[in-house]
Amino acid sequence: MHEYGKIKIKLDELIKSKGISKNKLSQRAEMQRTQLNNYCKNEITRLDTDVLARLCTVLECRIEDILEFIPPMSEK
Repeated sequence: MHEYGKIKIKLDELIKSKGISKNKLSQRAEMQRTQLNNYCKNEITRLDTDVLARLCTVLECRIEDILEFIPPMSEK
């Protein structure tokens, strides 16, 4: 199987830097708290673009503040 890299969700770090509680964010972004926790723990397998748009709006950030592409390691 080929390694293509991965997407890291940096939401937990962003929440801390913005100083907003997870409860307040989940209410404002209209998300279930468990869903928000899964995003924070990087335990999401399929990203929901509507959720990401709401998070960007509420947190007043850009998508690259939430998501980071980590390229595959070079095989040598």
